[in-house]
Amino acid sequence: MKLALFDLDHTLLNTDSDHSWGEFLIKEGLVDEKRHREMNDQFYEDYKTGQLDPIAYNEFVFEFLTQHDQATLAKIHARFMQTVIVPQMRPQGLEMVKYHQSLGHALVGITATNDFITTPIFNAFGITQVIATQAEQKAGVYTGHVAGTPCFQAGKLVRLEQWLNGKDVEESWAYSDSFNDRFLLEYATHAFAVTPDDRLAVLAHEQAWPILDWSMA
Repeated sequence: MKLALFDLDHTLLNTDSDHSWGEFLIKEGLVDEKRHREMNDQFYEDYKTGQLDPIAYNEFVFEFLTQHDQATLAKIHARFMQTVIVPQMRPQGLEMVKYHQSLGHALVGITATNDFITTPIFNAFGITQVIATQAEQKAGVYTGHVAGTPCFQAGKLVRLEQWLNGKDVEESWAYSDSFNDRFLLEYATHAFAVTPDDRLAVLAHEQAWPILDWSMA
């Protein structure tokens, strides 16, 4: 297998889909503004500093999912896609996805953000194989809990090995903006720092990883 691994937030997207989802819910009047913004902003700062508790954060995000049925959630997410996500899809990211597709590589979207938010976004880029933090469901209803290992930091490698299920990887490419993904980038045969945060930029220079600028004005 030749494998191309794409992070999502601030890599394929010009925004953070998790944080943007929270802001979208506030704007739509679907959550308590004061509480949600305070918690959403604090968790986002924790993520940027590498101190995020992925269980606590995702259980906060999943609270909303437990309060609505699947049909209602799908309609809300469709509005989120059109109003927030589509304008933030990076053309250079889409071009790179198409490039790897043209070479017959296996493509995987791999993200710390949960599968409810991210699967439709990856699909819009043409990526159908998604490894994300999983929102647990029972009988088609969200429980509010994380299923399995959160797909964050070294947890991305755990989840990737589970997805590979023993398949051999001959060569791999990984694209990410975040120092939190250093484990994934170190795993790959070819690592690319995409519009990297400050700490990843330093590491990329140390490791001689190419730095790509996919940012949008």
